[in-house]
Amino acid sequence: MQTSSRLILTAGIGATLAAPALAADPMAMDVTIAIPRLKVAEYHKPYVSIWVEKAGAKARTVAVWYDHDMKANEGTKWLRDVRQWWRASGRAMRFPANGITGATRAPGTHKISFTRAQLGALAPGQYTLLIEAAREVGGRELLRIPFNWPGKAGAGGRAAGANELGAVSISFR
Repeated sequence: MQTSSRLILTAGIGATLAAPALAADPMAMDVTIAIPRLKVAEYHKPYVSIWVEKAGAKARTVAVWYDHDMKANEGTKWLRDVRQWWRASGRAMRFPANGITGATRAPGTHKISFTRAQLGALAPGQYTLLIEAAREVGGRELLRIPFNWPGKAGAGGRAAGANELGAVSISFR
C-alpha cells in the first residue's frame, strides 16, 4: 500500500512540474488553407505538404495530408507527385509520420496550428512556409509565404493560389 502512494505522489509532482513548462511557451503559428472545389468530371482530394525552409538549412516538414488509410500503405506511392516537397524532404521520410501525417481534406477552409515544439525550435531568422498541393487527374501548385521567426502576435503573411489551392495565410499568436 505504501508503494502505491509513493507512485501516485511522484506522478503528481511530475505533472505539476511539467505544467508550467508547457504553459511558458505560448508562441504558435496558425496556417489557414483554402482548398477550392473544382468543377471537373473526376475530382480527387489533393495531397498537400506543408514545410518550412531557411536558406542553408534542411527543410522541415510540418504536415502531409494524403490517403494514408489505403491498404498496404499504398497511398504513399503518390506522395512523390508532390514534387517540390518530395525533393526537399519527403523522400527521406518514413510514412505514416507520427505527428505529421493527416488525411486528405475536402474542399473548404482548413486551419491548423503549430507550436514552437512542433516547428522544431527554429532558430531566430527569416524562413519560408511552403504549401504544395497535387491532385490525381489534376494539377499541382506551390505557394510560398516568407516569415520571420519568432513571429510577433498579429504578424503573418498571405498567398493566393490559382487552381489547386485558394487563399493561404499564416498568423502568429
